[in-house]
Amino acid sequence: MRRIVFLLLPRLHLLDLAGPAQVFSTAANLGHDYELSYVAQDENVLSAQGLPLRARTEWPALAEQDLVLVPGSRVPEPPRWPRLHAASAERLRAHHAAGGAVASVCSGADVLGQAGLLHGRRCTTHHDLQDELARRYPTATVVRDVLFVEDGRITTSAGIASGIDLALHLVANDHGPGAAARVARDMVVYARRNGDDQQASAMLRHRAHLNDAVHRVQDLIDARFADPLPLAELAAAAGCSERTLTRSFVRATGLTPLRYQQALRFERAEHLLAQGATSDAAARAVGFADARMLRRLRARER
Repeated sequence: MRRIVFLLLPRLHLLDLAGPAQVFSTAANLGHDYELSYVAQDENVLSAQGLPLRARTEWPALAEQDLVLVPGSRVPEPPRWPRLHAASAERLRAHHAAGGAVASVCSGADVLGQAGLLHGRRCTTHHDLQDELARRYPTATVVRDVLFVEDGRITTSAGIASGIDLALHLVANDHGPGAAARVARDMVVYARRNGDDQQASAMLRHRAHLNDAVHRVQDLIDARFADPLPLAELAAAAGCSERTLTRSFVRATGLTPLRYQQALRFERAEHLLAQGATSDAAARAVGFADARMLRRLRARER
């Protein structure tokens, strides 16, 4: 079971909280092992949109596999950032030092900075706050104009709706691209927006285009990447000929449909290998007959 703990600070934006919470809650409803908890520095938290919230002030016990996520808060002009209490800062530092993951949405990056977690890290935040974040934490590298950035079990996102992209990316890391695609479909959102291209999964890395027919085919491949998917079936899903689909797919993603499916299989197999699976077991789990194709793909990626 992976616990997702949301740290709620004053003036938090509701969508910064609700977007990621909905992603992980939907993933749990679909059978994945997430449990959501909410903590705050004071029991009563007034959101930026005026809705009062209540949360526990006592933190749950955290394990290495758990994630602490800090939603962003409204930052007025001149900037006045929510203050992180010393006890909360110590909780965040201790969790990360023990091997745990932390994440933030929007101005929540400043909370990680107050806890000392941005030193020497790449990070991002809402475009209106990037200059101020860089001024406050000069030893951090603020990456501009991206949706999210990962660095050393610390993931920061740009704000508001990008929290959904961040959470889908984390679900894809945990359970594969098909799981993230099913969550996205259930939420009626596109799993298409990439964060920092060097950090994004294969599923998200090839979604930065506006071709809806190709997105529909990618949705199908994401959900069934381990299955045989004849080009004729994919073309039917796109509502076009096989030749037209191949041409459109390559133009939009830089890959053929088969190469895209292989990229998903390869990425998932690498994750399984890192968890201790044998080459044959990993290859079969992602739809290959044996490890030979996996070895060829690994050689091609080098």
